[in-house]
Amino acid sequence: MKRILVAYATREGHTEAIADHIAERLLLQGHRVTTMNVADADPFEDGPNRFDCAIFAASIHMGKHEPEMVTFVQAHLRELGETPAAFLSVSLSETTAEDPSAPDDKRQKAKRDVAHAIEHFIEETGWVPSRTKPIAGALAYTRYGFIVRFMMKQIARAAGASTDTSCDHVYTNWRVLDAFVDELVATAALSRDTLGSPLPDESPRRRFVKTAGVD
Repeated sequence: MKRILVAYATREGHTEAIADHIAERLLLQGHRVTTMNVADADPFEDGPNRFDCAIFAASIHMGKHEPEMVTFVQAHLRELGETPAAFLSVSLSETTAEDPSAPDDKRQKAKRDVAHAIEHFIEETGWVPSRTKPIAGALAYTRYGFIVRFMMKQIARAAGASTDTSCDHVYTNWRVLDAFVDELVATAALSRDTLGSPLPDESPRRRFVKTAGVD
């Protein structure tokens, strides 16, 4: 049994749904799980040793991750350096990247967009997660206001996603997400031996390239 933190930042609620899904799976496996929105509370208030590992998730809007997650990470670099942690980047672009029916040029562009957003997050915060994983998000049409719904419909059309605004559309591959989380938790104990900030001659981008395999 491990003590696991699942923390998130969300705008329309799908990243929270992802966090809840992860937490429910881990609880069923017998782990002790703390789920928290970083905009509402500080999971490291009692120190990083409270958790054996952590999973952070944030959605992307307009090419950038939620500002609440950026602010949280910037304020807790020391604690994050002492905790095996993964970062889940949730976006509609990843939906296109994973879509086998999408034209190859659109898929490759979507992959580059996602990689760039994660790279920007790492450079902006100074934190290099133990693992990073892009996750396909959702179109929450029913939760959008008129202007946002109109904008997201145009974005969805360009991305090849659904433009049916009468309902929400979830593109998250739960099976892939579950496999990633299971592997992360299984290796959490081993990860503590390799924790820490980048070496003096090793930039955040270089670490990210080696970890996530960015071209």
